Amino acid sequence: MEPGISHKTPNGAGCPKPAGLREETPVEEAREGSIVMLKQSGVCEDTAEVLKALFEEDSDAENQIKIVEGEGARKYEEELDPRIQEELEHLNQASNEINKLELQLDDARSSYRRILTDSARRLNAQGSQLGACIEKARPYYEARRLAKEAQQETQKAALRYERAVSMHTAAREMVYVAEQGLLADRNTMDPTWQEMLNHATTKVNEAEEERLHSEQEHQQVTQLCQDAEVRVQTLQKALKKVILKSKPYFELKAQFNQILEEHKHKVVQLEEQVAKVKTHYSVALRNLEQISEQIHAQRGQIRANRRHPTVCGGRNSPVGAEAEVRAVIGFHVRIADND
Repeated sequence: MEPGISHKTPNGAGCPKPAGLREETPVEEAREGSIVMLKQSGVCEDTAEVLKALFEEDSDAENQIKIVEGEGARKYEEELDPRIQEELEHLNQASNEINKLELQLDDARSSYRRILTDSARRLNAQGSQLGACIEKARPYYEARRLAKEAQQETQKAALRYERAVSMHTAAREMVYVAEQGLLADRNTMDPTWQEMLNHATTKVNEAEEERLHSEQEHQQVTQLCQDAEVRVQTLQKALKKVILKSKPYFELKAQFNQILEEHKHKVVQLEEQVAKVKTHYSVALRNLEQISEQIHAQRGQIRANRRHPTVCGGRNSPVGAEAEVRAVIGFHVRIADND
């Protein structure tokens, strides 16, 4: 026998363990101690046994709580899904509409440039064939253009004058009604009728000024229109031959001008529509950003609450098995409340 070596067998060494028994881990011992502590502190035996059964079914209560909390967070996020989905649909619709309108806008601009190029080429070719008669006849066609614009301004001035006359007539009727009301009431100091009469008188004066101004404007534009017509007739007599010879050129130019004006109007409309839809896209994007910020803030609050649990009863936050027990109790209370 070698010195320093003991032949004593350690406790339990070399002895078979009874079937069905296993060693308890420190965590399980702590949980058993916590169950005993709960029984001694007045918790009913059934509740303590239920907690014990829960621990036996799942040895990791903390992971279970995390899973439940994660499911709760996911459930909370799912509640926000309809709002997010709605804004995403608005965003996708606006994006598709922008793409479609921008394609149409590119086509319209290309068509406008193509027609402009074609018109310049054909007009140059027509001008080369007709020669100097085009420049000689140009003052006549310019005078026709100015006469047409003067005629349009005359029509607008006539409408403004008719509107001013109608307003003046309506204001005078208001004055008549107010005066009749004062006479019928036999109380010339009634503040209601006095106020109505003053208001009607003010409207009459304003309408009279507008009528006079519109009448004067109508007379001026009518005179300009007449002068333009006289100049057209004078140039038509003086340039009769060159006007007739250059007529194909100016008719072709008028056709191209009308086509270009229509395409330009279409381009302007598409640009306005694109700008409007881009505004809707920006609004949907801002809404999504706001929702994202709200969710981020709520998640931060949840994490802060988890890191800093509420201190109750003047005691520090429980740790170890006691914390696990309280967490499970709180979890089941929440379930009972929800039920």
